[in-house]
Amino acid sequence: MATVHIGAEKGQIAETVLLPGDPLRAKFIAETFLTDVKPYNSIRGMLGFTGMYKGKRVSVQGSGMGMPSIGIYSHELIAQFGVKNLIRVGSCGALQADLNLGDVVIGMAACTNSAYMHQYELPGAYAPIASYELLANAVASAKELSVKVHVGNILSSDIFYDDNPDAWKKWQKMGVLAVEMEAAALYMNAARLGAKALTILTVSDSLVTHAQTTAEQREKTFTQMMQIALEIA
Repeated sequence: MATVHIGAEKGQIAETVLLPGDPLRAKFIAETFLTDVKPYNSIRGMLGFTGMYKGKRVSVQGSGMGMPSIGIYSHELIAQFGVKNLIRVGSCGALQADLNLGDVVIGMAACTNSAYMHQYELPGAYAPIASYELLANAVASAKELSVKVHVGNILSSDIFYDDNPDAWKKWQKMGVLAVEMEAAALYMNAARLGAKALTILTVSDSLVTHAQTTAEQREKTFTQMMQIALEIA
């Protein structure tokens, strides 16, 4: 049944859900790639759709910005709606010089500066990682689509405007590929609740070169990561 944040009824959401942060990107994916599309959510403007992709039933749900937001949506999708596979499709900022605008990054693991994991009261530091099955399938799918991907560690940050503008360089030194704001919480929720999760990103800007894309480009042109995600759905 419907939750506080997702107004769907039982059975309206597929077992595999793509999670773009931007609800308009969710609408774009549904309208561009899916057939027989049915909307199921508009609460708080966080649009959700279910449709068919090559004979497979797939849902697309906007998840908002930041770990608190994706934490809410992913938790409800798994715990209340029985979702088994959650694939974040989002944008990221490059931390390495060899990443260019439009490149696809797959988050094998997600470092974080967030306190999100404190709720689990673990006697140490937890390492949020992706589902190996989804990861391996995504790499294989990218190869079939002739899409070059960068696979490795990413940073999920609570901070967009950092008081220390050079803080990212410390993560760069550790080989972290890119920064975004959601993956770590998604990976932790999936681990705790027994689901599979993966994050596929497109480089929207670079902290190294200061190059950046427009809002419209981020909404409508990052199609390679969408295709990879849909192929493994």
